Amino acid sequence: MEVASFLRNYIRYPRMIGAICPSSRALAKKMMANIDFDNAKCIVEYGPGTGVFTEELIKRKRKDTVLFVMELNDDLYHLLKLKYGYIKNVHIIHDSAEKADKYISVFGFKEVDYIVSGLPFAAFTEELSNEILTKTVELLKKDGKFITFQYTLLKRNLMKKFFKDIHITYEVKNIPPAFVFNCKIK
Repeated sequence: MEVASFLRNYIRYPRMIGAICPSSRALAKKMMANIDFDNAKCIVEYGPGTGVFTEELIKRKRKDTVLFVMELNDDLYHLLKLKYGYIKNVHIIHDSAEKADKYISVFGFKEVDYIVSGLPFAAFTEELSNEILTKTVELLKKDGKFITFQYTLLKRNLMKKFFKDIHITYEVKNIPPAFVFNCKIK
């Protein structure tokens, strides 16, 4: 059902979804590799799709770590709400990534430790990408990290405008294979 829902939404909203199938478990593990779950108090996820990364974040985070999951697509939001909406300290938000600050402040947070993103920046306008990344930098703690994946390196220069330290790895066990960007703010 999840794959069918994902594919149906890709066909209807290709610029919003960005891929023909959900991310692999191998990519999810690579995305989680540089997160210090023992010390994270607040994590935000942008564009979770069917929840492949969300599931890993929930499995690995401490029970008192707060996770905000931002999904704009109606169908995928409802799927995520059904799967994870009952879990304590997990908040499924039906809104776009650049509005994350509005939600974390309601729960008393001014900054976050990590932002994990499944957003397809290559499909976004430069204006939207800049807006999301500006908000991301504002939300991250001084030593926080932004972790995202992309299918190409086309947005590497865009990321360099916002982050001083970018470490890129490659995951072949994904369709298509993907680059993982681990970014620290300037």
